[in-house]
Amino acid sequence: MSEQTHDDRSADTATIDRARELTLVPVFAGIVAALGAVPAISMPIGVPITAQSLGVMLVGAILGARRGFLALLLFVVLVAVGLPLLSSGAAGLGVFVGPTGGFVIGWPFAAYAVGWLTERIGTPYSVPRGIVANLLGGIVVIYAFGIVGLALVGDVTLLEATTGSAVFVPGDVAKAVIAALVAKGVHAAYPGLIPARAARTPKDPAGV
Repeated sequence: MSEQTHDDRSADTATIDRARELTLVPVFAGIVAALGAVPAISMPIGVPITAQSLGVMLVGAILGARRGFLALLLFVVLVAVGLPLLSSGAAGLGVFVGPTGGFVIGWPFAAYAVGWLTERIGTPYSVPRGIVANLLGGIVVIYAFGIVGLALVGDVTLLEATTGSAVFVPGDVAKAVIAALVAKGVHAAYPGLIPARAARTPKDPAGV
């Protein structure tokens, strides 16, 4: 009887998790889309500074790897089918062969990386460690995709693409900090959003 009860509880938990996923994934895809309403800052190299990369970090930091990836994948698919959700208003498959194409393609993978690292922070969520997760996933991963795409589409060398993209780094570092602070508040208000890989004691100075 106890084993059956345990199985029933496991099934109920799986159902709840699936329902939560079906709710959170489109909601956070919508948040990234809403951030596209923030005016972009045009740059000489043709890649604008937008608030949507902040959304990528937020999604990974709040939802974790799997849900974060699915939320940004949904966003990218909606852009591909023609919804003008990017801050530039661009949409359709042509987006992915333009200067920003590599960056947009990298968003789901960046959200996954941020989420994967965040899951390994443990509980409570640590802002300093969260910033590191956001920097690695939200900057390194996105730039890896974006710089390669920019080099291919813009017919420039990887070094030139990297140098040209460096102008975005200070702003993205600020976004990583903001995303970690917001994630800290969300996880404090809604614990259990992502799996806790390890627990740290409240005395841990990193758990601020």
